[in-house]
Amino acid sequence: MENKQIARTFRLLSQLMELHEVNSFKTKSIANAAFKIDKLPFQASDKTQEELEKIDGIGKSTAAKIIELLQTGTIAELEDMIAQTPKGIVEMMGIKGIGPKKIAIIWKELGIENIGELYYACNENRLIEAKGFGLKTQEEIKKVIEFRMAGNGKFLFAQVEKEAQELMDEIRGIFPDALKHFAGEFRRLNEVISELVIIIGSIDQQIAFNALANSALLSNVTINGHHVSGELKNGLLVDIICVQRSEYYKELFINTGNDGHVEAVLNRISPSLDFPDSEEIIYEKANLQWMPPELRDGKNFIEAAIHNQLPTLITLNDLKGSLHNHSTWSDGVNTLEEMAFYCRDELKLEYLGISDHSKSAFYAKGLSIERVLQQHEEIDHLNKKIDGFHIFKGIESDILNDGSLDYPDEILARFDFIVASIHANLKMTEDKATARLIKAIENPFTTILGHPTGRLLLSRKGYDIDHKKVIEACAANNIVIEINANPLRLDLDWRWHQYAIEKGVMLSINPDAHRNSGFNDMKYGTIVARKGGVAKQNCLNALSLTEIKEVFAKKKSAVSA
Repeated sequence: MENKQIARTFRLLSQLMELHEVNSFKTKSIANAAFKIDKLPFQASDKTQEELEKIDGIGKSTAAKIIELLQTGTIAELEDMIAQTPKGIVEMMGIKGIGPKKIAIIWKELGIENIGELYYACNENRLIEAKGFGLKTQEEIKKVIEFRMAGNGKFLFAQVEKEAQELMDEIRGIFPDALKHFAGEFRRLNEVISELVIIIGSIDQQIAFNALANSALLSNVTINGHHVSGELKNGLLVDIICVQRSEYYKELFINTGNDGHVEAVLNRISPSLDFPDSEEIIYEKANLQWMPPELRDGKNFIEAAIHNQLPTLITLNDLKGSLHNHSTWSDGVNTLEEMAFYCRDELKLEYLGISDHSKSAFYAKGLSIERVLQQHEEIDHLNKKIDGFHIFKGIESDILNDGSLDYPDEILARFDFIVASIHANLKMTEDKATARLIKAIENPFTTILGHPTGRLLLSRKGYDIDHKKVIEACAANNIVIEINANPLRLDLDWRWHQYAIEKGVMLSINPDAHRNSGFNDMKYGTIVARKGGVAKQNCLNALSLTEIKEVFAKKKSAVSA
């Protein structure tokens, strides 16, 4: 084992000792030993314990640990420390810019236990409220985490959208007269992108090809057939396919849908048929209704297209209000009044559903019963003050370990609607997670099931659930399921939207906004809703103010009956 590996192990031990507030003298001696070992002019593995003990800054105790590490591959004290520490916290030690003291605050005061949760907290602006942090530190941590996430070659759609459009703008400038369009995952509006595909159809294919190959648009450029491949500055892989104009729509179609979709459509077309000059005609020749790109993942909507029964997909303009949002009453950045005016004046919405964190979410300034009553007084005041708009009294009530909500019934009864969500104790078996959710679903006060799996895309898998049982329980209890629009969540996954719709379950596109700019995430929720085949009649917050008031009133009447 080389000195650098030994030093790295001792450095981790010292960090964990500091995290767990072990005797400061002992912690500093281990940290100093790590530095000393790294700088030794010889390999420690070549020395005996007695020889190591004589080295300045090592000593008897540290020398014994070095020998233990060399002989066993680990140190018992380190293993004990790791056993006391969540795996995600240990991984956090590798993030540049946050030492053990800050990690202790993140873990013990904010309740964050892994890098995915930390990134989500940065997006919620929760770190700037914590001792020893600020906006600059939060942004630096966020950038480091994004770099780590990009290292696996995958990106959130929202992360690459801007760069993709800028690349397309440059291509338009180079080829103003050529046909060009995104294809692949980006055109299908997938939530995670591993490669950006662009099709260019030019009368002179070779000129287009040469122009791309010699441009500065991409780095690490390679050429293979009619493909020019490279990557953007952020590391996203790009494949630009240059074809003759006559081949353009064929290539656009083939490279847009995934393999299952393309095969299903081509199987309905005569092999001898020449490809026409539009995608619409391709579907027409296959005796299919034209399918929007976001529906071209697999064969799910082929049967509906055969019978001309594809849904009219929801649009952002169909949304009339925003539910599940957080104000300065808990961990939000904007006041209730600021959020209301932003929704009314900037987004042209009719209502806002405020649902700050409940009392169990101590790390997010969750509302005590007293503060719930105070917030309701402010909402009553604002509803009298603000014309042409309404604020609904909601709460994001934590689902406790046993599936119960964290307020007594008499307080739950005061809300217009309740989003029930799991935020703590996420390490569950599928059976336990499913049972926990179903008990919350069966609570007569629950209105919406929030982010059902707790996933954070590219960073936290989320707990396993039996989706069918959960959706069927929502159908039986008239519970709405959230499509959390935060680009990190997008939960309920779009692959389950149709099952929910088939069971008669309404969905709600909720931004989970913690600041005014967060309302714009409804765009991403709408995108994945479209991928799931959601129409506006399937969406709770596509209802008008009058209609949703009736829904909430009917729910409350059913509870009190």
